[in-house]
Amino acid sequence: MSDIENRLIEWRRDFHKYPELGFLEMRTSTIVANELETLGFDLEIGREVMSPGHCLGKPSDDETRAHEKWARENGAVEKYMDRVSEGYTGIVATWDTGRPGQTVAYRVDMDALPIYESEDESHVPVQSGFRSLNTEMHACGHDAHTSIGLGLAVKIVENRDQLNGKIKLIFQPAEEGARGAISMVEAGAVNDVDCFIATHIGIGVEQGHFVASNNGFLATSKMDVRFKGVSSHAGGKPEEGKNAMLAAANAVINLSSIPRHSGGMTRINVGELHAGSGRNVIADEAKLMIETRGETSVLNDYMKTYAESIIEGAARMHQVDYGIELVGEGISAKGSTELAEILHECAKENGLTSLVQSDEAAGSEDATFFMDAVQKQGGCATYCVIGTDLAAGHHNERFDVNEKSLLQGVETLFASAVKLANK
Repeated sequence: MSDIENRLIEWRRDFHKYPELGFLEMRTSTIVANELETLGFDLEIGREVMSPGHCLGKPSDDETRAHEKWARENGAVEKYMDRVSEGYTGIVATWDTGRPGQTVAYRVDMDALPIYESEDESHVPVQSGFRSLNTEMHACGHDAHTSIGLGLAVKIVENRDQLNGKIKLIFQPAEEGARGAISMVEAGAVNDVDCFIATHIGIGVEQGHFVASNNGFLATSKMDVRFKGVSSHAGGKPEEGKNAMLAAANAVINLSSIPRHSGGMTRINVGELHAGSGRNVIADEAKLMIETRGETSVLNDYMKTYAESIIEGAARMHQVDYGIELVGEGISAKGSTELAEILHECAKENGLTSLVQSDEAAGSEDATFFMDAVQKQGGCATYCVIGTDLAAGHHNERFDVNEKSLLQGVETLFASAVKLANK
């Protein structure tokens, strides 16, 4: 096994063992920053590459401070902590060759999920001692993505004479829930980018296979809805109460009955409903956590607008107040065929079975904001998928990847950097 492959596995297992949720990737981002600066990259961190006003669904100040303490106690690199301690954990690392050429950006994500990892002895992270030490888990492969980003950085430095122009490595926080990309776009992270490539591992693509352009991501909106009523004794004075739970229940039923659209796929889901404080109390508060999706941004807007009208109607019906907070969002995007064909050739040259593009549904992704921004300024963009063997599906407590796919990802992405740098 080569030195770089060993490093990839070591990084991946370390990040897996210490997972961090979106906008809390303090340990992860400081380790990444330290590796990149040691390699000689120019770094922009935190507020330098994130617009605070566009961070969707950011944890509370109390949650952020509590996690800052955890990060400092669990291996965060102190040198960078002041720049990420408020929860602005994004990084843009730039390698400027000093020679004319395109600016090419590669984006990877860093956050974990609020899933408790399996403790079963047959689970490889348990067997090999890198199971999560906290109640979160890397159940979607972002630990692998971050490691691939660092491996790509090593290849760039070791083979810098083959490159021209600039290469930017974007380490994005809070992809889960589609919350972090828009803040980096609004801060100008890709304003100078000619070619943009986002990367994911798995998503139904087999080990040894590669998809150069995954076009199946649905536009999405994530919303937290709060109903505020008036509490009262359910037996003694029920008429004095304003029942927030009834408003929420009414909304749930009617949200599920939104007419679907002939223009393409649409989705809606109410994932959580919280309400009530006792069996004899009229509930004065209720909260829904919902999401809409659409095959295009237009279709998602249709679902979102319809959902908002239903929520308003439910509040009016039960004479309660309501509020809707947008806590995550992704738009639709299609990869640039010319760029996908370059990646396709790179994958084949590295021994992978490659597909130029796939339109199969693949959930939602906020990397689409980067793609859209680059394409609108005349550049090209794509979202590629590196195949891997999975122990279980994404967002599952037994999720694990085949670590051989890490080097395959690095080699393919680096080959694309060489081709694009000399194009």
